[in-house]
Amino acid sequence: MSWLAHIRANLRQARLDRHEVAGSLGDLGTFLPLVVGMSAHNGLDFAAALFFSGVFNLVTGLTFAIPMAVQPMKAIAAVAITEGLTVPQILAAGVIVSAVILALGATGLIDWLNRLVPMSVVRGLQLALGLSLVMKALQMVADTQVGIGPDSYLTGILSALVVLALFFSSRVPAALVLFGAGLGLAVWTHPDVLGSLSLHLSLPRLTPLSIGDFVSAFPRAALPQIPLTALNSVVAVCALSVDLFPDRAASPRKVALSVGAMNLVAAWFGGMPMCHGAGGLAGQYRFGARTNGSILLLGAAKLAVGVLFGASLMTLCRAFPQSILGAMLAFSGLELAIVTRDQTRRPDALVMLLTAGACLGLGNIAVGFGLGLGLSLCLRLSPFRSEAQDGDGARARRS
Repeated sequence: MSWLAHIRANLRQARLDRHEVAGSLGDLGTFLPLVVGMSAHNGLDFAAALFFSGVFNLVTGLTFAIPMAVQPMKAIAAVAITEGLTVPQILAAGVIVSAVILALGATGLIDWLNRLVPMSVVRGLQLALGLSLVMKALQMVADTQVGIGPDSYLTGILSALVVLALFFSSRVPAALVLFGAGLGLAVWTHPDVLGSLSLHLSLPRLTPLSIGDFVSAFPRAALPQIPLTALNSVVAVCALSVDLFPDRAASPRKVALSVGAMNLVAAWFGGMPMCHGAGGLAGQYRFGARTNGSILLLGAAKLAVGVLFGASLMTLCRAFPQSILGAMLAFSGLELAIVTRDQTRRPDALVMLLTAGACLGLGNIAVGFGLGLGLSLCLRLSPFRSEAQDGDGARARRS
């Protein structure tokens, strides 16, 4: 009864006005390029991704009274797109991350992980993954090998200019404009796409996962995602909720349990790895969302499209212009990388850059993660660091 009362209380908080409608689009700049990218390049079921994203939007809207976003797991998405992971490997990575986050939330160890992994290492992973998306995006535009045309260098440049022109707009999401333009060009260049779309009831199907998928996915995709999810999808989003909604702030344990439950259910039916995120909450707030009404609206829309059109959406994804998708992915990568600007101390910047450089140069995120942790530990144990701290303390006492 207390759970039902909690849901009823959250529903009373929900508003369904134009501001909430606008706010529901605030996170599409991240959601659309990553989902379309994994669907077009890795074969992820776009309809299943929409279905489960919509379901968990609705569940999130009933669970939290704030516009809590449901996002793709960015590290897994970046690795999947740049390294060509198979769909079972993508799903297995989501299961691993969710199991870890669920255990951390249930046992209260989420704060311990926050202390264990230095922020400079996490920022290094984000920088590497963001830059890898940018490089992949530029390669996608270059692979069109056409100067002028519906899918060409010119289309990619114009798409980038659209993003820049709408960068500070709080009313018109650039991702939505480019997504609409991409759909229009896909239909124009591939008229048979419309014939392949069919309106019929479609539900996700069971997707078997093998032990090999879990073994392969852990070091490549799950390992870099775990600290990002723990810090960005749990710790950071809760801190932001306190700033934005002090009377309705989310608790870390509740958010961790929510993230953990998502993929343990969805992954076995083709649902992409999902989580909450501080960036999504900030984006939806920036576009006007103030209640969970925006999340409920977005969830209902995603669920309807996924159920009504189903697998026929995959043909449309494959016809989507690579140049536009590249522009969208490039700015998603930049958004992921730009958060690293807070590492202003020299030792932190050094750890971040080594982590990012090792990940990109060696092509192994797990090795980069380990080297970053090692360097951070060495800097903490350095005798010169202690002397510097003693000197700072002495100067402070003299002053």
